[in-house]
Amino acid sequence: MPSLDLLLLRWKSSRAIFALHACGAFGGNRGLRPVPPEKGVFPLDHMHLCDLEKKEYINCLKSGGHKSEKCRHFSKKYLECRMEKNLMAKQDMSELGFGKGGDVEASEEKKEGMIDN
Repeated sequence: MPSLDLLLLRWKSSRAIFALHACGAFGGNRGLRPVPPEKGVFPLDHMHLCDLEKKEYINCLKSGGHKSEKCRHFSKKYLECRMEKNLMAKQDMSELGFGKGGDVEASEEKKEGMIDN
């Protein structure tokens, strides 16, 4: 016959498992409704259609000390690739934080001018 301590331990562990399951710890419905992302859902690049642009951006970040401002043109190029390949909804680049034409370079020059003054 099992000892009283062993029986008590089994009872506590079964009670803990029940509590986890009842709270939805195993993926059950927790009563919360999912909220969609702000920009919507877009597919992953399973076919590696924009890998070159992604690698250029990541390499730029690594070589530039992880300063994203220096790599904005690669970021823009990557997003344009995703839009061309229908991996995300087509949007005006100004809505994604990019200016028209040479605005990226102009904004960098303004920053440098502010620092010099």
